[in-house]
Amino acid sequence: MAVSGSGGLDPVTAIALVGALGIGSQWLAWRLRMPAIVLMLAAGLIVGPGLGLLDPSESFGDLLQPIVSIAVAIILFEGGLSLKFHELKDAAKGVRRLVIVGAPLGWLASAMALHYVAGLSWSTSAVFGGIMIVTGPTVIAPLLRQARLRRRPAALLNWEAIVNDPVGALAAVLAFEVVLVLQTATGVGDAVWQLAVGIISASIIGVVAGWGLARAFSRGHVPEYMKVPLLFVGVIAVFTASDRILHEAGLLAVTLMGLFIANVELPSYTELRRFKEQATVMLVSGVFILLAANMDRETLMSLDVNALLFVLAVVFIARPVAVLLSLAFSDVPKAERFLIAFTGPRGVVLVAVAGLFGQRLAAVGIEDGAQMGPLAFALVAASVVLHGFTLSPVARFLGLTAADRPGVLIVGSSTWSVQLAKALEKLDLPVIVSDPNHAHLRTAREAGVEVFFGDILSEVAEDRLELVRYEQVIAATDNDAYNTLVATDLGPEFGRDKVHQIKRVKHGARYALPATLGGRPLGVDETYFDLNERIRNGWEFRVTKLSEEFTLDDWREINPDSVILAEFGNQGALRFLEPDMKPQGTNSAQLVVFGPQREERKDV
Repeated sequence: MAVSGSGGLDPVTAIALVGALGIGSQWLAWRLRMPAIVLMLAAGLIVGPGLGLLDPSESFGDLLQPIVSIAVAIILFEGGLSLKFHELKDAAKGVRRLVIVGAPLGWLASAMALHYVAGLSWSTSAVFGGIMIVTGPTVIAPLLRQARLRRRPAALLNWEAIVNDPVGALAAVLAFEVVLVLQTATGVGDAVWQLAVGIISASIIGVVAGWGLARAFSRGHVPEYMKVPLLFVGVIAVFTASDRILHEAGLLAVTLMGLFIANVELPSYTELRRFKEQATVMLVSGVFILLAANMDRETLMSLDVNALLFVLAVVFIARPVAVLLSLAFSDVPKAERFLIAFTGPRGVVLVAVAGLFGQRLAAVGIEDGAQMGPLAFALVAASVVLHGFTLSPVARFLGLTAADRPGVLIVGSSTWSVQLAKALEKLDLPVIVSDPNHAHLRTAREAGVEVFFGDILSEVAEDRLELVRYEQVIAATDNDAYNTLVATDLGPEFGRDKVHQIKRVKHGARYALPATLGGRPLGVDETYFDLNERIRNGWEFRVTKLSEEFTLDDWREINPDSVILAEFGNQGALRFLEPDMKPQGTNSAQLVVFGPQREERKDV
């Protein structure tokens, strides 16, 4: 498939364009609060078949397929790297059912939709149906970040997507081998033997490679600056070695490799995972742009009513039936079953593998194999757009979002932080106060504030807290070093502009912490001890609502000594102010202020 046009871009220019479009789409989606996948898909179609500016097949030639394959391998490895067994817990049984029962049912249902609705032969339907098991971690991950689901439904969708990706590819390999036996003189025994050897070899290679790298990292045989490069090289080597034994078995090998490394408690695991996540964002962006731009107008125009009916049958019949049957009589609540049943976006693995097997089927004389590529693209485009815009509202309707409004996590319980929590609760925001000292939490418990007893950086906190409910963090313990550690560690997770820290106590240069560590300063520019002294002297928190009759200037005139800590806009966005930062002061905005006790009729 290639974009029609007289000339293509050279590889360097094409890479620059793909990178700019991919990352630009991600940024624009963040600004507009839209699904990034939808914008990337649109960008690829515009510069490809739309305007004819980019023709990946012409720009990269024979290297296009290897580029996509390696990118998919790295994406799957990062997916395996994000799967920790202890995170499964109550979702484990549901994941097993979705993989062991749901995958074969999905294969059968998809094959029937392909044959009876799309009109493909049984040979092509069997191969394509196996590939359609995959739901696409490249699509699920950004959708989950946007929808802010509760832990269990998010875990079910995430694990299913990542585990079923190599399963779907291997199912396609199995079906293709059977078709090959029927089309050629190859013996059934040889095909089964080749498949078994490929799967077993890929599993061994993936686990052994993961064990070897983990052992080398933990024993200090690899310096820190070489760990990520070695991982990249290792992933490519494992994928290539397994793929030479059995095509697409490399996907299984790299997934198992990532899964093994994720569960051996490496000291540098967090840094490795974060770097891999950043690389995956770039790869997902690039692959989506490339695959969309690589479609041609003739291929898109060849999609008829049968293609539309096929997409509808898969989204509203095949997927729901497979999921609901596999989760029947399980402990997964009905609301979660329905959400998972109607959430099955497909991604780059489906398009890449379908295009490859479509060419192979056509080569052995099955002509309708060439239709696999266009149908796969239609399914990916439709499912991405549909679920990109419906997952969040459907999850909210079913009551499966972590919170309607993203809340605030306050680390450190004191009279000051508890009063701040009570003020934020007046804005209907979820607030929780965390402290590793049980006695410190007494004030918060007596005030009726939700608390967590333990270290917020511990795995227990990660397991027990729905951290996705919270968008802002305030580190406010009496230990400046711990505040700095919390802000530095949670910065990449929440976003450094969302992590705040109370002012540090000034020490000599010998004991001063680096300014590059820690969170953003709060507008109330005082230390832990100064803030609580203010409380003892009668200061308090209030929430003040601005209006056309009572403006920001009116408030300042009445409260010259008070400090504005945060501003809550009418769109539901909370913004903590830094020193010297001015509030926007729009009408109907609400201010969280800290100041001396004062009778003020506009406070709420």
